[in-house]
Amino acid sequence: MTTRIRRWVETDTGHRVPNHKSKCRHIHGHRYRWEAEIEGEVVTERGVSEEGMLIDFSDISRILKEYIHDIVDHSFLVYEGDLEAIAALDAMGPEHRTVVLPFIPTAENLAKWAFEKVEPHISTSYGNTLRLTAMHVRETPKSWATWKI
Repeated sequence: MTTRIRRWVETDTGHRVPNHKSKCRHIHGHRYRWEAEIEGEVVTERGVSEEGMLIDFSDISRILKEYIHDIVDHSFLVYEGDLEAIAALDAMGPEHRTVVLPFIPTAENLAKWAFEKVEPHISTSYGNTLRLTAMHVRETPKSWATWKI
């Protein structure tokens, strides 16, 4: 039998979708929620800190902070082919937090990107089955995208 848990981190991040038919083609930002969904078996080894858990929530928080939050919080995500936005961001100087991506930073693409960043760091020392099964990215309170295996 498997158990499923989730843990999330939020960021304030800017982006634009350069070829969008509507207002998303303009530079703007969101309060993103990056949510990891992990599935597996609980640790059964007696007396260890993680007994009864899949993985400690604080370990998931640390991974999300290092590989998502600290990269994109108060940053601007820009597609490498969006030369107009890159020029504008370059004009702001080297201190501006810009993350250049090989894809248009839609919620769908960011969910896949986040999965690929987080997945290698979800591990166990106790022999229990454990795997990242999905990354959910909330761009607005009404708009979510999910990348799952």
